Amino acid sequence: MSAIPVTIGRRAALSLDSTPVPAGSPLVDTHGRVHRDLRISLTDRCSLRCTYCMPEQGNEWLAKTSILTLDEIELIARVAAADGITTFRLTGGEPLLRTDIVEIVRRLAAIEGPDGRPVEIAMTTNGIRLPEVLPGLAAAGLGRLNISIDTLRRDRFHELTRRDRLEDVLEGIAAAAASGLRPLKLNAVAMRDVNDDELVDLVEFAIAHDAQMRFIEQMPLDAGHTWDRSRMVTQDEILGALAQRWELTPVPGRGGAPAARWTLDGGPHTVGVIASVTAPFCGDCDRLRLTADGQLRNCLFSTTEYDLLPILRGTSGEWEQDIDGMLRACVRGKLPGHAINDPSFLQPARGMNAIGG
Repeated sequence: MSAIPVTIGRRAALSLDSTPVPAGSPLVDTHGRVHRDLRISLTDRCSLRCTYCMPEQGNEWLAKTSILTLDEIELIARVAAADGITTFRLTGGEPLLRTDIVEIVRRLAAIEGPDGRPVEIAMTTNGIRLPEVLPGLAAAGLGRLNISIDTLRRDRFHELTRRDRLEDVLEGIAAAAASGLRPLKLNAVAMRDVNDDELVDLVEFAIAHDAQMRFIEQMPLDAGHTWDRSRMVTQDEILGALAQRWELTPVPGRGGAPAARWTLDGGPHTVGVIASVTAPFCGDCDRLRLTADGQLRNCLFSTTEYDLLPILRGTSGEWEQDIDGMLRACVRGKLPGHAINDPSFLQPARGMNAIGG
């Protein structure tokens, strides 16, 4: 695919209603939301087996032949950037399991938008390989890091992830804290009777590493479809626990960010909460997702995917135009919200590791 010419912006794509839309126009859905963020899953495989994400055994991994190549990822990213995407977040599974991860970051970081500004490259990781690869990632152009850490207790970590790797994660966080990548964010899924007694400890740990702690309401995205709303720790409960230790003040100007933020005792430190269940932020969502096997998704909870593989591996010769058209079709098909709180809600067939964080 390296021989495919990239001539973004010269053709027109068709939206779902067949109205010509010039390639390079912003990706705007039927509800007026402009899309600027593309989350790119690099693999469905992971070095951990978190209970809220995937089974310990019996996982059906994506076929290696279906996984997007470096050239395919770059081509999609170039089209997306020409259409106004300004941030690419690399996810998984665990993105650091890709042996070409540094080259992926280097290729994507070299992409510029229509205004000539380079795109921003972010990554969500469990941090296990960070000490060995972070210097190369930073030199290649990685701008921001989110690291998952649900507990600071070794026994609890082992039970939750089915792997005894807490020390490796902590070393990865230390490496990130020592780097110049900021803001550094630490993510934890808040779970009742699992880690809800560690909320204050996790925030204090983040502060000690010059990072922002972000708590995530547990969502119905586990591969086993065992999510139980009653086991979810809500945003109000999280804030209530933290208010016993700090004075919390809302930070205005959230925009399309998934986390609402509060300052701690007037700042400078903040804490974030991603409350997709009890306080949905769908009205400001500016994100699209690309799975490791080339499926576009317009919502984390979508049951519809837009398949790019036939385009990428076809012989039409119109790859850029066709990718642009698929991006626009995906955006135009986006619903007003995820409907988690509607009785008709259906959990996606894919687990979180296969969709991308």
